[in-house]
Amino acid sequence: MSSSSKSASRRPRRAAAKAAPRKKSSPKSAAAKLASPAARRKGVAELARLLDIMARLRRPGDGCPWDLEQTLDTIKPNLIEEAYEALDAMESGNRAHLTEELGDLLLQIVFQAQIAAQEGSFNFADVAKGISEKLIRRHPHIFGDVKVADSKEVLRNWDAIKKTEKKARISALDGIPKHVPPLHRAYQAQKLAARVGFDWSDVSGAFQKLEEEIGELREALAAKNRKHIVEEIGDLLFSVVNVARFAKVDPAYALELTNAKFIRRFRAVEDEIVAGGRRMKDCTLAEMDAIWDKIRAADKRR
Repeated sequence: MSSSSKSASRRPRRAAAKAAPRKKSSPKSAAAKLASPAARRKGVAELARLLDIMARLRRPGDGCPWDLEQTLDTIKPNLIEEAYEALDAMESGNRAHLTEELGDLLLQIVFQAQIAAQEGSFNFADVAKGISEKLIRRHPHIFGDVKVADSKEVLRNWDAIKKTEKKARISALDGIPKHVPPLHRAYQAQKLAARVGFDWSDVSGAFQKLEEEIGELREALAAKNRKHIVEEIGDLLFSVVNVARFAKVDPAYALELTNAKFIRRFRAVEDEIVAGGRRMKDCTLAEMDAIWDKIRAADKRR
């Protein structure tokens, strides 16, 4: 062994340098990065990429056969489906899932714009320009000289500007879309009516109406008048929506949470009965209720 090797072997080994722990970015710094001008520029680039991809998929002659076959009518259901899937992702709290579902929803807009462009109606630039100009017009307190005291005044100004844009609309309720689900349609109707002053001063009026409708439904059921029963059930549901509106709760969202809760508890009842070697149809209502109450009590303790 050479002297240099010996001396090297005798040198004390330098302790391995510890890697400096990575600093976790705070939510505030992460938000600042994601909302930065650079991030917006990247978003513009990715949107341009998406538009190019869709144009390639629908390129006549060598595009995707399925994409080329689609029309605005054939992909109409997809828009609704993707919107509901995005809502599910929002309610789950899973931001990665929401990112994916918002992408699927954006695809539907890009898809429709490409179809419209190829038929000579409009293109994505028209869509983006239209909503940009609308936002600027309807925010004169930001992009103009209008002064507002609070968000309520912002909404009043919004509605007033909207009426000047939609000349054909006469009623405050004319802007409610025909195809929204009934529960949301009721919520929108009440909200728009409230903006022009057709509303109770507080939730007590909504509760009083709710109790009144329960009484009227009881009377209709006692009279066994089918038409009256249907009408009163509708009135009762409409009144429940009013209470939800005062509580600032989306009634459709609240109902969906209850749907999910019922399904989960019912399946738990089924599982317990099957685990005991029995079938649901062999159990009495009292037995099933006892299991349900046990599951419900466990939920309350959480």
